[in-house]
Amino acid sequence: MLALLIGFLVGIVVGALGAGGGILSVPVLVYLLAQPPHAATAESLVIVGVTAGVSLVFRARKKQVNYKGGLIFGCCSLAGTFVGTYANALVPAKALMIAFAILLFIVAAVMFRRAKSEGEQAQRSPAAPRLNPYVAVVGLGSLVGLLTGFFGVGGGFAIVPALMLGLGYPIHKASGTSLLIMVIASLGGLIPRLVTGVSVDWAVVVAFTVSSALGGLVGGPLSQKVRPATLTLLFAGLLSAVAVATLAGELIF
Repeated sequence: MLALLIGFLVGIVVGALGAGGGILSVPVLVYLLAQPPHAATAESLVIVGVTAGVSLVFRARKKQVNYKGGLIFGCCSLAGTFVGTYANALVPAKALMIAFAILLFIVAAVMFRRAKSEGEQAQRSPAAPRLNPYVAVVGLGSLVGLLTGFFGVGGGFAIVPALMLGLGYPIHKASGTSLLIMVIASLGGLIPRLVTGVSVDWAVVVAFTVSSALGGLVGGPLSQKVRPATLTLLFAGLLSAVAVATLAGELIF
């Protein structure tokens, strides 16, 4: 029942923000559902991949998905995903979770800064990309894949900032396109884990995934009623809260 309830809430976040499922599901699986960290990173990829796929259907109908950019970005991320996946197995569980929290703090700080400068004018005319588009897609895609494979979080937490800050996507287009990339990255991170024999608690995963997918259907429409700057701020706040909880769980408890 706990997996069903939390899964539904995670799905709402993924549907509304186009990101956040993995950063929530990994700590939940470890601290609330008693899953080993390395198993949780594999389980979260199943949850996030399916939830992102369901949420993608709604975003596609709203024309908020850049298929060409998303497919290229996703394919570029695959090489990094395989490298990160095998590196994950070499890191102790405690160090993995502490590194996870530190990364979230960094991304949250970047997104808070973005939220402060984002307004209605930015919504009408997105900021120009700071990088060459081709270099950004290949470079950022590979980096996101590395982070996805290592932390097992689907990559949404990094994809949305990468699309916004590197390619100049507005928040709705970035969050919609990120769902397509998350599906690709999740598959790329999950397959090597299953091949290497990582144990997965399928009962927990199925309950979490089904309820998360339903939550994704609710979260999609909610995203259309909130200003882009507000979505960015909520995303940053969510990252900060999960980072604090994860770090406290490893260093205090």
